[in-house]
Formats: sequence, structure tokens, C-alpha cells
Amino acid sequence: MTTADRIELARELYERAVFGGDADALVTADRALDGVEADLALARGRVLHARYLAEEVEDPRELELFERAAELYRQLGDERGEGEARFWVGCLHQVIRGDGDAAAPAFARARELATRAGDKLTLSYVLRHLAFLDQAAGRLDATRQLMEESTRLRREVGFLPGVAANLLALGYLAAEQGDPEGALGLVDEATQVAEACSAHGIVRWAEEARTDLAPAGEGAGRP
Repeated sequence: MTTADRIELARELYERAVFGGDADALVTADRALDGVEADLALARGRVLHARYLAEEVEDPRELELFERAAELYRQLGDERGEGEARFWVGCLHQVIRGDGDAAAPAFARARELATRAGDKLTLSYVLRHLAFLDQAAGRLDATRQLMEESTRLRREVGFLPGVAANLLALGYLAAEQGDPEGALGLVDEATQVAEACSAHGIVRWAEEARTDLAPAGEGAGRP
């Protein structure tokens, strides 16, 4: 059910209660509006996360919003919504606070919920960030498996900017595993995918990656 659907349902239930005398309808209306609150908290949290990526200043409201969304979705029995919110809780701990230990249980719960709900997009995010945990721990084969599975899911649902971002991550991983030629090939593929879907931010990341991964001396003199 979309946010708009929830609001319309609450309106209909209000009328049923006031004009139809069905006071029990208000219980369902409250649940619909709890869903609206959860949707809004999740959306606001994502906006704050994007602002952090641009400014690198944590807003303390971000974690509160994601945790509030997760709890409301849990109360509503909305596994898809809760799984997405739990992922963002983990992402905040990992990306903003650099705390993989705090992120891991949130990712594990998100993975379970997203799998049960059939939410392939959220699952692709979870697997990507679990891959980063493995990479930080030096488990590079596991990193590759998770990132490739995330990429497969993103291709399946048509999330091309996410595919490009994952290809860049795989490029860095290839370089770390001693395959510089394969790394640059993945960066080239990421660039092509990003350009095809007008993901200009990912194109810029690819340019940076190409400089980072170029053999010694080739990047000299670049602005």
C-alpha cells in the first residue's frame, strides 16, 4: 500500500466512523496513519543520509527517524518496510560512524526480512554493504560473492545506477586481488552503464576510480 493509499484509507475510515457510526473503523485508521508516519520517517531519514554524503556532517535525527520507521513497520507487520528501515539503520552505523559491529546485526535482520518479503532492491543494498564488512575483514572471496549477487539482483530489477556503483566496487576489489586489467575493465563497464542511465554522479566516481586504479605514472599530470 502506498502512502497515498494509506491517507485515502484513513479519510474513508474517518467518514465511516463519523457518518456511519462505525467507531471500530478508527482503529484501522490509526494503523493506516502509523504507516504514513513510517513512510515519512524513512523518507526523511534517506534525505538526511544524502545530505550527510554531500556535507559529511551527521544529523542526529537520522538514526531516530530510521529506528522510528523500523518500529512502526514492525508493529504493522510490514516486513518489506521494516527490512528497508533496518538496512538504513545499519548503513548509518557503517557509513557515518564507521562501526561495522553495530551495523552487522541490523544488516542481518534486514537481509532476513527483505528475503522473506521478496524485496530484491533492498536485499541488493544489504548484500552490497555486507560485502563491505567482509572486505574490511579481509574476506575478499566472500566480498566478491556478495557484491556479484547484489549486482545480479540490481540488474534483475532494472536498478542501473546501482549496477554501475557495484561494478566500481568490484573494480576496486579486482585491483585489491591483483588484477589491475580486470579492474579497469569493470570501471569501463560501470561508466557505460552509468552514462546510459544518466547517473552523472556515478560517472564522476568512475573517473576517480580510473585515476586511482591506473598503473603507476599513468595518472600523473591529471587535474
